[in-house]
Amino acid sequence: MSSYRVAQVTTAGGPFELVEREVPQPGPRQVRIAVEACGVCHSDTFFVNAGLPGVTFPVVAGHEIAGRVEALDEGTQDWGYQVGDRVAVGWFGGSCGHCTPCRKGDFVVCPNLKVPGWTYDGGFAEKVVAPVDALARIPDALSAADAGPMACAGVTTYNGLRRSSARPGDLVAVLGIGGLGHLGVQYAAAMGFETVAIARGPEKADFAKQLGAHHYVDSTSGTPVGEALQSLGGASVVLATAGNSQAIAATVDGLAPRGELVAIGADPEPLGISPVQLLMSGRIVRGHPSGTSQDVQDTMEFSALHNIHPMTETVPLDDAQAAYQKMLSGAARFRMVLTTG
Repeated sequence: MSSYRVAQVTTAGGPFELVEREVPQPGPRQVRIAVEACGVCHSDTFFVNAGLPGVTFPVVAGHEIAGRVEALDEGTQDWGYQVGDRVAVGWFGGSCGHCTPCRKGDFVVCPNLKVPGWTYDGGFAEKVVAPVDALARIPDALSAADAGPMACAGVTTYNGLRRSSARPGDLVAVLGIGGLGHLGVQYAAAMGFETVAIARGPEKADFAKQLGAHHYVDSTSGTPVGEALQSLGGASVVLATAGNSQAIAATVDGLAPRGELVAIGADPEPLGISPVQLLMSGRIVRGHPSGTSQDVQDTMEFSALHNIHPMTETVPLDDAQAAYQKMLSGAARFRMVLTTG
C-alpha cells in the first residue's frame, strides 16, 4: 500500500498532527496533485475552529495549493491537462455547474462552492485530489511557493481591483499592507493607479513606497483617514484588505463622489457606516469574493509579467503547527507557506 502524509486537526481548535493515509485515486472529473507548496491563510481558521457549517473532522486545511498533476481521471481528457503539469488550486475549489449563478457563468458565488479544507481535504498534505475545474496553470516564472498564495491572497486583491470602477490614473487606496495588502499595493501600482497605502505607524511608510505606493497614510497620525484621502483628491476606490471593521468604516469619508469601497478583509463585526455617508455622494460599498480558477491563472500571469511576488516564509509540512501559530500571531511577513520538498 502506498501512503502519503497529511497535517490534520481532529477536534475544533485542536493541534495539527501528521498522519499517513493511503493514496487516493481521482474520481470522475478529478485529478490528483503532488503538492509542492501550500500557503497558510487566516481563512483556514474557519475550518480548523469549525467556524462554518458543514465542517467535519478530521480537517486537512489549506486552500493555497501549488503542485504538479500526478494522476487524472479519464473524464478530464478534454481539459488538456497531463501528468507533470504545474497547477494551483485556491479558495475556488470547483463549482456545482447547475445552480443559477453557475448557469449565468458566475461560478465563484456558487452556493455549492467547493473549498479545499472545507468540502474536501486541502493542501496541508503531500497530495490532494481536486476537481479539474479548480485547476489554474502556473507560469514558469513563478515558483510553487509564490504560486500557492496567488491562488487566494493574490487573486482576491487582483480581482478586487480589476473588477472595481477604478481606471488607470485614478486614486486608489489599499487599506492594510499585510498578507493581502502587500500584494494589493503592488497590483494597484502595476495597473496604473495613483496608489495610496494605508497602515498603522510611520515606520511602514518606506515599505509601502518599496511596494510601489505613491502616497502613505498613517492611520495613527491623528488625522482621520478620510480627511487624509480627501487631501489627495478623494479615492475612486478603497480596497479594504484589513480584517477590522472600524478601520474599514474609517475610509468611507475619503471616497470621491461615486467612489467605491471594496471589502475583502473578513471581520464578523458590523461596519459602522451611515446612509448619509453614502447618499449625497453616491458612494458604493460592496464585498468581493476570491476568483475562479481562470481568475487565479490571470492573476499569476499578470504577476509574472510585472515581476510581482508575495513575501513568504517557507517551512516544511512537519512544522504545520508552528506555521499556523505564527500566522495567527500576526508575526508572519507576510505569508507562511508549507513545503513538501
